Amino acid sequence: MNKLKQFAAGLGSHNITSSLLAIFLGLLIGFIGLLITSPENAVAAFQTMLRGGFGNMRHLGNVLHLATPIIMTGLSVGFALRTGLFNIGAAGQFIVGAYIAILIGVVVDIPAPWHWMLALAGAMAGGALWGMLPGLLKAYRNVHEVISCIMLNYVGMFGVNYAITLTIHDTMRNQTERVSLSAELPRAGLDQIFRDHILSSSAGSGIFIAIISAIIIYIIIEKTKFGYELKACGFNSNAAKYAGINEKRSIIFSMMISGALAGLGGALLYLAGAGNSIDVVDVLAYQGFQGIPVALLGLSHPIGIIFSGLFIAHLQMGGFLIQLLGFPPETIDVIIAIIIYFSAFALIIKSFIANLILRKNSNGGNSNIETPPAAPKTGGDA
Repeated sequence: MNKLKQFAAGLGSHNITSSLLAIFLGLLIGFIGLLITSPENAVAAFQTMLRGGFGNMRHLGNVLHLATPIIMTGLSVGFALRTGLFNIGAAGQFIVGAYIAILIGVVVDIPAPWHWMLALAGAMAGGALWGMLPGLLKAYRNVHEVISCIMLNYVGMFGVNYAITLTIHDTMRNQTERVSLSAELPRAGLDQIFRDHILSSSAGSGIFIAIISAIIIYIIIEKTKFGYELKACGFNSNAAKYAGINEKRSIIFSMMISGALAGLGGALLYLAGAGNSIDVVDVLAYQGFQGIPVALLGLSHPIGIIFSGLFIAHLQMGGFLIQLLGFPPETIDVIIAIIIYFSAFALIIKSFIANLILRKNSNGGNSNIETPPAAPKTGGDA
């Protein structure tokens, strides 16, 4: 029992509790919105939304497919947050990495697995380069990364659109050409495991790459000197500088790693073998912005981001299914937005719970302390 109490009072318990509370409040308000919109179908729609990918095996496989890119962008945002930076430029890094991956997949002619491995490496390099730019501006000109990242999102989007028209443009469909089969990620049999009687799912090996990436990021942040230096600069740059840590280098490397993760997410989506292509439209990649709530809901912890990414994808699948009950597909976007709103307060909720437990432990601890006996008198009176 004592061990259970110690675990409940631990930091990990606070994190989980705050995130679960944010999800509960978001779903509650979302359900109220469904009741206002269509009272007769609200309960059925809410149940369908909660069931999400668990309706059948194909839906579950599609959840894995949807979760893969947003786990990567969540890692991108979360890694930057852990090092004291706010990478809101994951959308630009995502699309730049995706374009380079598709370009390699179309132009280069080498056999698998070298082809898709080269495409993934190219996407990471492109994302790292696009993330390095706000890092350089932050390190050497003290330009806030939020401002530069927002601007570079649009530069990346319009730049990729222009580059597509010059290189791999399918004019009939106004999108990129299809990549070679050798550049597509292997399905690893997941599309057949997660299928119904007729149709297979879009699940593939990308989810494994996303999970491995999260584990690697966890090791870098928590188990290496390099990760400690990055976190130290984020927590207190002056103390880190006093300790001999190169602050400018840490900022640049942090943004480069963050950008590489987002770029890899773009490659995992567009090389998934589902016929995905980049459309030449003036719209930012929504997966880049979904990385923000995924990171917040996972409290920037790499392992937590895996579960939060799967949860958001699960709700998205439920959003597709509630259309059968007469609700527009945008309904789930509103519900996810509400959850995002509450997840932004996850850190505040965590601090509130931690303070309550700390105050309770302090009050309870004092009642169990016995009053020590008075010290014996010494001196002439003895």
